[in-house]
Amino acid sequence: MRPLWELVEERAKRSGLLNACLELYRSWASGELELEDPSPPTTLAQYLARPDYSLWLWTTASLALATVAVVAATEGRGGPLMPLRYVLGTVFVLFLPGYSLVEALYPRGDELSPLERLALSIGLSLALVPLVGLLLNYTPFGIRLYPVLASLSALTLCLAFIGARRKLAYARLALRGGGSASKG
Repeated sequence: MRPLWELVEERAKRSGLLNACLELYRSWASGELELEDPSPPTTLAQYLARPDYSLWLWTTASLALATVAVVAATEGRGGPLMPLRYVLGTVFVLFLPGYSLVEALYPRGDELSPLERLALSIGLSLALVPLVGLLLNYTPFGIRLYPVLASLSALTLCLAFIGARRKLAYARLALRGGGSASKG
């Protein structure tokens, strides 16, 4: 097992750096070359600190928190942030809860294609959001803006952290088993 930079340097001498990178990428994409992380994270803190593993989690959390902030900033007064509220609200309701659940259910990156992840994320969001509304209907809070916002935020973040734990467990398992874990 040789480090990637050695392969790049070796091929760059023959055909230049850009062509060497393209060659190696094509080899990886076709399955001829397998990349393995020499030091995958072993704790949740390490996982969360590594953007190559946890960028999906931080993006999901950022979008959820940005939606909460924009809704709070535009409540009752509208203004120039209303189009952003509509866009973030749509993503927040129709994508994020399902995406977090998909990441929790399928922790390996190669189990689903990106199109399958997108379709499942939207479909599962369309199933989860009404369930949250149904549960809220039987609470004293009812189905109003802030209880729905808080419930969907909590659900999305909880599912995202469950997904992070499962992805970390898979990375640990692959490390012990000698296999390679994809970061997906």
